[in-house]
Amino acid sequence: MQYEISLNIAYKYDYPAAGGRHLLHMVPKSIEGCQNVEFNEIIIDPVPDEMVKSTDFFGNHTLHIAFQAPHKSLVFKAKSQITRESIVVPADTSPLLNQMKAILKEIRSLSPDSPHHFIGPSQRITSTECVQNYTLDQITADMSVFTIVKTINQAINRDMTFDSRATQVDTPYEQSFANRHGVCQDFSHIMIACLRSLNIPAAYVSGYLRTIPPEGKERLEGADAMHAWVRAWLGPDMGWLEFDPTNNIIVNEDHIVIGYGRDYSDISPIKGVLRAEGSQTSYQSVDVKPL
Repeated sequence: MQYEISLNIAYKYDYPAAGGRHLLHMVPKSIEGCQNVEFNEIIIDPVPDEMVKSTDFFGNHTLHIAFQAPHKSLVFKAKSQITRESIVVPADTSPLLNQMKAILKEIRSLSPDSPHHFIGPSQRITSTECVQNYTLDQITADMSVFTIVKTINQAINRDMTFDSRATQVDTPYEQSFANRHGVCQDFSHIMIACLRSLNIPAAYVSGYLRTIPPEGKERLEGADAMHAWVRAWLGPDMGWLEFDPTNNIIVNEDHIVIGYGRDYSDISPIKGVLRAEGSQTSYQSVDVKPL
């Protein structure tokens, strides 16, 4: 499936910002056997005084920008064209859970794709007794790792309520889990915490989701979304597979990957510092258009 993707993010400040420095993760990357990027572009208004393209440790596209002059607004327009491959879910050849520790000990690689980077605590995700107990309640000893991951994916979708007003971008996942309300970021952080509590490596995925309008309704421009889901390591035979707890599915061609990280803090669309006072308003729209 080929897509043309457009992302618009705009900020408006009460008073001109004296300067700022930001790190962007907004455009998809090519992934062998998954997706191929034909075109990426980010237009920024006002034009930054400094702009450096790079890739981070996990191979995600980054853009470092800095402003030295005052500006009262900031607009990002990102455009991409990609081909997304359909994923065939493999047969279950994953190990039993009690075999995972020994398997992980045998892996010596510390490459960006190594499961060792995604097994321990990270900036936004540490396992808690409450999460551990919830996770253990969902599984049995005879389940394969693949079955466990599917079960946790389903359980979070069943027990959590999607509520865009329940959390903010900096809300701890523990709060969302306690209230059983949140958004895709919260669902993904909770699932990652559950899997890591079992010694199953799990990564955070940031990307875009194509939404399909109800039957008989026209597709609305800008109505698609930035999205988050989970990448789980199912052992050396099956490797990595992606799951979407918000929608209780194994990820396929409607999901476009921007990048991978240990949690949201590694792959947030924009972060940085701003020299400003007063408040700000923001606007975001996403369009994932099949070609």
